[in-house]
Amino acid sequence: VTMSLDKIYTNLIMEHNKSAHNKRKIACNCMERGHNPNCGDDITVQLQIEDGIVKEAAFIGIGCAISTASSSILMDIIQGKTVEEAERLVHNFLNMIKGEELSEEELEELDEASLLENIKNMPARVKCATLAWNGVKVIIEKYHSEKGQN
Repeated sequence: VTMSLDKIYTNLIMEHNKSAHNKRKIACNCMERGHNPNCGDDITVQLQIEDGIVKEAAFIGIGCAISTASSSILMDIIQGKTVEEAERLVHNFLNMIKGEELSEEELEELDEASLLENIKNMPARVKCATLAWNGVKVIIEKYHSEKGQN
């Protein structure tokens, strides 16, 4: 039995929204708050970056099912990655949501996050889905600029 993509997508959102194993406070050296006044999402991304590696990733705050699930998936896929790998994943995800075509490899790398691709057809939800990703993007930009100053 093939499950429709919509069904897989819905299950994924529900699962991550419920479990939210990445929704917790951690000791971190990088934080970025994202706020979406349209639907009340207010999420703070926390990353512990050591020696160029995302040792731990989590988020706190409140958000709709899509922003919570998307944040949780993001934490899953960047944890343990180098800052450069995390940066590439975030870049590719944001491009995908903007409607750009990704290669099979890029989609594979995004893992569960690639299932959120349909959100590009729901303009009102794009901000929910990308909130945490944009937060990580800002953290990485700051990380690079601080590295550059040393």
